[in-house]
Amino acid sequence: MKHSHSALLLLPMLLLTLLLGGCASLQEAGAHPAGLESPLQGGNKVSLLFDGPQTMAAMEAAVLSAQSSIHLETYIFDQDPVGQHFAELLMVRQRAGVKVRILYDSVGTLGTPDAFFERLRAAGIELHAVNPVNPFKLRGPWLPNNRDHRKILVVDGRIGFTGGVNISETYSNSSLFHSRHRDNSSVGWRDTHLQIEGPAVAALQTVFLQTWNALSDQPVAGAEVFPPLPAMGSKAVRVVASEPHGQMEIYEAYIQAIHAARQRIYLTAAYFVPDAAMLEALTDAARRGVDVKIVVPGVPEGGMVFYASHALFEPMLRGGIRLFQMREAVLHAKTAVIDGHWSTVGSANMDTRSFLHNSELNVIVIDEAFGSAMEAAFAEDLRDSLEVLLPAWLQRPLGERLKEWAAMQFDYWL
Repeated sequence: MKHSHSALLLLPMLLLTLLLGGCASLQEAGAHPAGLESPLQGGNKVSLLFDGPQTMAAMEAAVLSAQSSIHLETYIFDQDPVGQHFAELLMVRQRAGVKVRILYDSVGTLGTPDAFFERLRAAGIELHAVNPVNPFKLRGPWLPNNRDHRKILVVDGRIGFTGGVNISETYSNSSLFHSRHRDNSSVGWRDTHLQIEGPAVAALQTVFLQTWNALSDQPVAGAEVFPPLPAMGSKAVRVVASEPHGQMEIYEAYIQAIHAARQRIYLTAAYFVPDAAMLEALTDAARRGVDVKIVVPGVPEGGMVFYASHALFEPMLRGGIRLFQMREAVLHAKTAVIDGHWSTVGSANMDTRSFLHNSELNVIVIDEAFGSAMEAAFAEDLRDSLEVLLPAWLQRPLGERLKEWAAMQFDYWL
């Protein structure tokens, strides 16, 4: 996807940022056990959505049912058949009297023509580009290295969606997940998204509006966007948002959950380049007898980040962590389930960029039934993956090792 392509296009600006401001490690940025500010909210219905077709179908159904407002925040909004179809649905609802507001990241949409967004504006939709690459479009400081990587859709303030799925044709096909046929002729990306109904939707709405109101001359608030939200289910949910150089709540949530793990830690990590503290926490868990399994990409998509992750395989394997590379499908999911009751799905990758430089959002669900569903999904991902074993890994070619070394020189910026 454009994750790696955008980084290459922005490389001159990133180097300038480095020269002007330097770079901080996660520890230097102030990662500390400060407590998580976002509350745990009960009474929610949380539905797991897998891959693009299922996710897009659920979001389209919600959009078509909208009566008052549609709020979309996305990293990528492509001008392709999927993007154009979704844009048409949004314009239809706007013309029907529904207020549609869109936040899109200026880096994630570098390949999307301005005319695409102008057409949405002409239909009456309000849009804002977050952290414009063009300095002449700024409302504040020029921050091209800070990206809005969130994926949020809130309809009528009552139905919320979030996870890893962008608005792109990349998601037009399903992966092999839940497929009885192993034909890989049209394998799509493997991703995970959530549909939420209940009190936690207000937290998704709040996160969206905090960014929107910072960019808008007319702040949005009130009962229309925050309707009463009765209990819709039994799930306890925490919506955890992070901002560039902020409190890093998502990072802290991961660290605390890993330290507390007693039985098993199952991670699905599309871009996996953990910092020293995260790597130490995972290794310590494995050494105290916790079953630590991580599914990582086997199909190269993320450019240098793919090889930067490989550079950490040997110490992880020696530390007792079991690694599995997903075959055939491109892995884009960012999920975890710990001890069968603590689960998270969101936009944050396990790397410095997500934890320190991006605006991200993860949802934490505390529930054993949901944890069982997450573990079942993880088991199916293992079926489509091949375990990395240390003896074979040590025999990889010199060329691969050189790519890993080169990638690690830029791991901070990936």
